[in-house]
Amino acid sequence: MTLLCRCFRLASRPSQVVRAIGQTCRASATQRPLAQELEGPLNFSDGKVFKLKSGWEVVRGLLIFRMCSFPTLVKHSEKLMSLSRRLLGRRLFELVMRWSVYGQFVAGETIPEIKDSISRLRKMGIRPMLAVPIEEDLGESKSGERWYELNEEVMRDCVNLSAAGGDQPMMQLKITALMSADLCKRLSACLSDPSLERDLSVQRIVSVMEGEDSAFPFLSEEQNLHLQNAVRRLSRIGKHARASRVCVLVDAEYTYMNPALSLVTMAMMAQCNESEPWIWNTYQCYLTETFSNLSHDLEVIQRLGVCFGVKLVRGAYMDKERRLAREKGYSDPIQPDWEATNKSYQRALDKMLDLIGKDGKSYNLIIASHNENSVLHATRRMAELDIDKNSGAVCFGQLLGMCDHVSLTLGQAGYLVYKSIPYGSVNSVLPYLVRRAQENQSVLQGIRKERELLRRELRRRLLGRR
Repeated sequence: MTLLCRCFRLASRPSQVVRAIGQTCRASATQRPLAQELEGPLNFSDGKVFKLKSGWEVVRGLLIFRMCSFPTLVKHSEKLMSLSRRLLGRRLFELVMRWSVYGQFVAGETIPEIKDSISRLRKMGIRPMLAVPIEEDLGESKSGERWYELNEEVMRDCVNLSAAGGDQPMMQLKITALMSADLCKRLSACLSDPSLERDLSVQRIVSVMEGEDSAFPFLSEEQNLHLQNAVRRLSRIGKHARASRVCVLVDAEYTYMNPALSLVTMAMMAQCNESEPWIWNTYQCYLTETFSNLSHDLEVIQRLGVCFGVKLVRGAYMDKERRLAREKGYSDPIQPDWEATNKSYQRALDKMLDLIGKDGKSYNLIIASHNENSVLHATRRMAELDIDKNSGAVCFGQLLGMCDHVSLTLGQAGYLVYKSIPYGSVNSVLPYLVRRAQENQSVLQGIRKERELLRRELRRRLLGRR
């Protein structure tokens, strides 16, 4: 708690030293175009790209990454924040958060704040991928349809904001913001039943999206009504995004609902991806079945004759997935170790890159990874397959506030790289950040390199070196 209080005091009031560092940054940034210094092979280890950051961003990054290196602090972060809110009061607590955790990982709350964040990223060669931090898990179903209807308006606003953020815009979407997690679990269970799987085809979901009154006998009347409302919401969002020329990347969630998420996402693809991949699906390579699921979906897409967009991630729900497998008595769905996950990721990555090398218009991919080896492997394969790094067929993605030594290096080298950017009020976004931090503890504990590069950059500025 002492460490946390110290961090809050520093974060809430930047010192004169920090302001001086910021002035040093602005002065040195004009001395020499950074791109000239970064010519040659990609180098994620020299830290030169941190010259693009302000002094306060360097200090704040060091502060936050130091806090995140303590597993106990991350594990109990929700309780600590609740206690801090009571001790500091709402206004002071929000101010501290805006200077620290919120400021590191969130674009802002108001339209001007979000646009300013997007503008700053664009100047550093980074593109925005806006993410509304709204989701639902089992047992959290809201009463009636009103909550989901309101979320549809929020998603439409996200499409509009993304479209105004520059060329080749992207946004993220969680199905459970528009469809009950309990229904997603029910549909996923039905998809595992061979006698019911045929009724739950992509074409059948598309027919429901298009207004046909098609009830499923294995769902209750209430479930059927919610399914119809939910998939039509998704259909409207997909069509609005296509008309606005915004790519929608649908997030994967937990294994007990992912089959349903993929089903409705594929139905959105069938509606919207006739000539370009506007709707993308996410594949979690830490799952043992990912490659077979990807291959199956590719076959479905090819039969439908539409385009395919893929977001490739390692995954973030490992601890909970393994705990549920133990409690429920089914096979662990997670790869046995880190190396197996890496092989799974590279196998799926190579499959998609091979397809893109033959047809970069029909197949698109975002390599959503903080792993330097995966990124370097992808850039080498792109060169071998003659995939234009500016075409948009292949791009890279990382979380806002993390892995900037990779993101900035890629951006300065001319690759298309996106940052996943949540936005919203402090109170609405902090629970989302806490969940992401707890789900990504292994990633947070592996940021020693970025912390060292930031420390080196801070030392360089304090000593006045170029």
